[in-house]
Amino acid sequence: MDKRETIFKTITSHTPVRINDIGGWTDTWFSKQGKVLNTAVDPGVDVEIKVTKNVEKKKERVSVDAKNFGERFLVDPDNPRYDTYPLLQAAIGSLPVPEDLKLDIQIDSCIPAGSSTGTSASVCVALLGALDQITPQKHSAQEIASLAHRAETEKLGWQSGIQDQICAAYGGVCLIDMYSYPQAHVSKLKLRKQVRNSLNSRLCLICLGSEHSSSMLHEEVIRLLENKGSGFTLLHKMKELAQEARHCLMEGDLDIFGKIMKENNECQRSLHPGLISEEAESVIRIARK
Repeated sequence: MDKRETIFKTITSHTPVRINDIGGWTDTWFSKQGKVLNTAVDPGVDVEIKVTKNVEKKKERVSVDAKNFGERFLVDPDNPRYDTYPLLQAAIGSLPVPEDLKLDIQIDSCIPAGSSTGTSASVCVALLGALDQITPQKHSAQEIASLAHRAETEKLGWQSGIQDQICAAYGGVCLIDMYSYPQAHVSKLKLRKQVRNSLNSRLCLICLGSEHSSSMLHEEVIRLLENKGSGFTLLHKMKELAQEARHCLMEGDLDIFGKIMKENNECQRSLHPGLISEEAESVIRIARK
């Protein structure tokens, strides 16, 4: 951004990331219906937009500084290109950026890429939430989550469930009841303070140090389910676990909640062996000691 330009508005947006998804993988198109209980935590994703006048009438009027990757690039919001940072460009193209404005966008996160915390969805939701502040029509949390999901699935053709976008948009602990993909009812749990404090002290997020592609895993799971009908039995069981997990949290029974977490892990292992990596297995063994 030219230092001589006058910034007349600065917009900030923050989204959490997702951990501990009970019933994950039932929020997908191949499940059709599903239930997921997940938890939003910090540190998450931060977006800052500095708004100036587009005096020169430039088409590439959006500058993006992707701090985690050390790169800056220009975007024409009316004609985004998907050959460079496709998800960011898809998000920017999802809401109308006024032609008379220039945007300088900074995106930053402490969470390493590929950490299995839905970070890409959180980035998309944070970016859309910030962009929503300069568009004529304001959107609800549910609508922002939907726009973020459609950026991945419709604009880019990627595989994606709906839970990560919802978690980023709503925050807290949510029960997501997907009654017909991708439509869902979202219930944000009002936990007692003692339960929240106990969760904070008991839950620990460990980065395994290796990246993964969730879209590639989705493809493998889909192929498996196409050839193995019993996989849908597992999906049904995982939906039930999400509902049971909600009951445990509302009752404050964290011991049973922990058992449900372990049972959910075993369901995922049965669904696809790659969902529990060797690195994750080593952490599980240490935790059991």
